[in-house]
Amino acid sequence: MTELTSEKDTDHGNVVPITLDANFFFERAVRSLDRFQYDKALRNFRKAVEYEPENPVNHCNLAGILSEMGDYEASNDILRHVLDKIEPGMTECHFYMANNFANMDNFEAAEQSLVTYLEEDANGEYLVESEELMELLQYELDRPAPLVRIRSREGVVEHERARRLLEEGKFQQAVKLLEEILDTSPDFLAARNNLALAYFYMGHFAKSRECLSEVLEQDPGNLHALCNMAILLQYAGDKEQLAVLVSMLETTVPFHQEHVFKMATTMGILGRHRIAYSHFRRLLKEAEAAGDASLHHYCAAAASNSGLYDEALHCWRQAARLDPASPVPSFFLTQLQAAGKAGQPMPAISYNYQLPFQEQLKQWAESPDTLAREVQSNPLLRASFFWALRYGDSDTQRQVTEALRWIGNSGTAEMLRKLMEQEPSLEEGLPETALLSLQRLIGGPEGEDVSAAEQERLPLPPKGALEWKEEWQRIIDQTTTMMDRRFDAHQKKAAELLWQRFVDRLQPDVPPFRHTQGWSAALEYRVAKLYGRPVTYREIAQRYSVTVSMVSRYVRRIEEICETFDDLSGLGIFPSSTEKI
Repeated sequence: MTELTSEKDTDHGNVVPITLDANFFFERAVRSLDRFQYDKALRNFRKAVEYEPENPVNHCNLAGILSEMGDYEASNDILRHVLDKIEPGMTECHFYMANNFANMDNFEAAEQSLVTYLEEDANGEYLVESEELMELLQYELDRPAPLVRIRSREGVVEHERARRLLEEGKFQQAVKLLEEILDTSPDFLAARNNLALAYFYMGHFAKSRECLSEVLEQDPGNLHALCNMAILLQYAGDKEQLAVLVSMLETTVPFHQEHVFKMATTMGILGRHRIAYSHFRRLLKEAEAAGDASLHHYCAAAASNSGLYDEALHCWRQAARLDPASPVPSFFLTQLQAAGKAGQPMPAISYNYQLPFQEQLKQWAESPDTLAREVQSNPLLRASFFWALRYGDSDTQRQVTEALRWIGNSGTAEMLRKLMEQEPSLEEGLPETALLSLQRLIGGPEGEDVSAAEQERLPLPPKGALEWKEEWQRIIDQTTTMMDRRFDAHQKKAAELLWQRFVDRLQPDVPPFRHTQGWSAALEYRVAKLYGRPVTYREIAQRYSVTVSMVSRYVRRIEEICETFDDLSGLGIFPSSTEKI
């Protein structure tokens, strides 16, 4: 450090010392910058570095002025020197370098530096600016950045991935990821809430309740946890605690849109449709939400279920205007008008933004060309048709076979041939009109006669119905009860029909089913697999309090008897209730 002496102060006779140090030159550099004197600022920043060469801030200041002057390469050389020789933990240098590279149109290097900054920086000082730069780089490189994590938002990227897994029904994968997040970030309440949901969907109700209790211990007013707890209590049949919690929720007025949507969907699940309607109405007052046709449908469903038919009419009209290509709003408008003319109340309306299955069949039947394309390209649609042939009522079966006949497609005919070969009892429950359509489709183009071989495969008159026993019904009842809230109505119906098929094929020698819990466990496991849900024998065994070997043995027995019970299709779920960040 150097001290200089100024001229004598004539008023006081004092000598004013001037201390030449890094701070002195830094202040001079800042004054020069204020006057846009970049050359002087550069000289003063260089002097500051000379006086304190081990101070990384001085080097960063020098790099900053070089960047301002357009010398991006020199700026990056200094920043590399800081990271390599002086302070490797000064992560903001990576952000500065990313900006320099972007200014040089070296977008690959800019992306690499920016990703390094986001993955290593714990403070997130330039997080907002980084998001803006990331958006620019994605545009320039025409691809998303290979970002694994954002350290300053530890677990957020992973949590978003887990939330998507939940919404896709991949519960086991979601649980694994959420548990890993909570191992490192135990106070991450959104992740704990979603872990509770995942446990709930998998049937681990005790674990789900434990997770929610942990959230509420840390944050007693956590709305997601309170709503999830209410749904869990309803499932458990705990009417006393549910009444207390619902009473509190009914008087709660959320502020954030996400919380309003959570409250609305929860009230819909709990059957408090009038309250759900009031929350959906609040959401529709927001300009962005008002353009969402599905939200107008949710609001209409809540209004209709509350008997507010004028309001439902208005909402479905808005949905039709916003989404003219969708048949959903017009279908429910027609239903509402028909009910009004007949002076009858509307039946309960699902909040799912989709047509009822039978109505979908009618729509497709009116457009055979569209249906043909969809059947060939969509395996899930084919599965839903075969499901309807097996388990639908007579009207549905007739509509499906008639629609398939209209396709006149040899590929579809071949699929049905294989289906009938694998399921010789399929035709037993089909009505005469459906059988006629099947015969024509399998026999070839319309007008051709059915071959003798095909005629041999046509059904014999159905046998007398087997007397249904109480113990058989008990297995169905306890299975569908355990499946409640984790499976939709169609999936529970599939479990019932599978069990009926299994018992029917065992006749006349149906053995006594002593271990009803084991058979119920096997039944749920088989249906879960049919719908592509991740499940293990161990999980099912724990849920039903039976052994793994028992579940495995009973599943094999069901598969032996019903060996060709194909994959079934789900027909939609209630709007997502996972918690975002």
